Amino acid sequence: MKIFVVNCGSSSIKYQLINMEDESVIAKGLVERIGIDGSVLTHTPAGKDKVRMESEIPDHVDGIKKVLAALVDPNHGVIKSMDEIDAVGHRVVHGGEVFSESVLVTEENLKQIEALSDMAPLHQPPNVAGIRACQKLMPNTPQVAVFDTAFHQTMPPVAFMYGVKYEEYKKYGIRKYGFHGTSHRYVAACAAELLGKKPEDTKIITCHLGNGSSITAVDGGKSVDTSMGFTPLDGVLMGTRCGSIDPAIVPILMQKKGLDNAGMDKYMNKECGVLGISGISSDFRDLEDAANKGDEKAQLALDMFCYQVKRYIGAYAAAMGGVDAIVFTAGVGENDIGTRAKVCKGLEFLGVELDAERNNVRGKVTEISKADSKVKVFLIPTNEELVIARDTNRLCGK
Repeated sequence: MKIFVVNCGSSSIKYQLINMEDESVIAKGLVERIGIDGSVLTHTPAGKDKVRMESEIPDHVDGIKKVLAALVDPNHGVIKSMDEIDAVGHRVVHGGEVFSESVLVTEENLKQIEALSDMAPLHQPPNVAGIRACQKLMPNTPQVAVFDTAFHQTMPPVAFMYGVKYEEYKKYGIRKYGFHGTSHRYVAACAAELLGKKPEDTKIITCHLGNGSSITAVDGGKSVDTSMGFTPLDGVLMGTRCGSIDPAIVPILMQKKGLDNAGMDKYMNKECGVLGISGISSDFRDLEDAANKGDEKAQLALDMFCYQVKRYIGAYAAAMGGVDAIVFTAGVGENDIGTRAKVCKGLEFLGVELDAERNNVRGKVTEISKADSKVKVFLIPTNEELVIARDTNRLCGK
């Protein structure tokens, strides 16, 4: 089977075409600036040069149409016709309590997915737009929705409940949902394999660290707690997101800054985090450069981030009654040597012994702890697209 994996953002489409016989990527690419001047499609066929195509792309339907045209193009295409695409797997950010696993898309459950937009207003509408675009262009091709939140549906109530009135939870679904589920699920399974154990016999803490970051406690192969909450705003401070703050700060800042609900939401999601602390950038590479030149606020932002990640690791080790392995993944986790070292420093009491030489690596599966470290530390590049493709293949392969 050939699976077309689609991840739609508000003005972008990331995609891969994967051959499930050997799980190889046939082609991948990115559509940027949908509905904005300067739209561009960057298409990379396996083993060939990257192709950049600039043209007006007014909406997601047109974006998907141009991607499909690139896949079948005589010069840089990788398939002869769209008929070779057996199924489409879509990343969907929020499944609420309705979806605890991936599903074949029907009109009924698509409406349920759409109804969850209030819980992820920045992500859910473009996810739905991508599904509807593929339905329109490939009406006879099965579509599968794979949810970021599904992996975390195994959390117990003691972990996912907030201290609001119980009726608010029942009526409005106010609870922790967690995100980055496909990433945590993938790297936790890889870590269990590297440990030489069955997933059900492991306690693993997975650290998905990037512009958006979350940490998850995976006990026996199942998520039992995670740092992101009702929305992807909760948890550690991130590139531009504030992370967990005292809720009383919100009305005070709204009053002091004269912000309405939308303005406060934008402030917490787009103007805070390491960008807000440093006043320089949300990119950790820029912060490291500035910190190395003596910028105290850049150094503070990096120190705060590492401290908060470390704090979650300690909390989750306590929650699970121990830990066998810690995993670093995603853009910062896979590539930032200094961040990994700083997070692990001070965790020796848990049995963590980082190997500085082994840690001097980027972007490849590596055990970065010392050989005799009681708790193993791994760098494992995430592969969310492959998880989506595997679920799609499982549901459509029949």
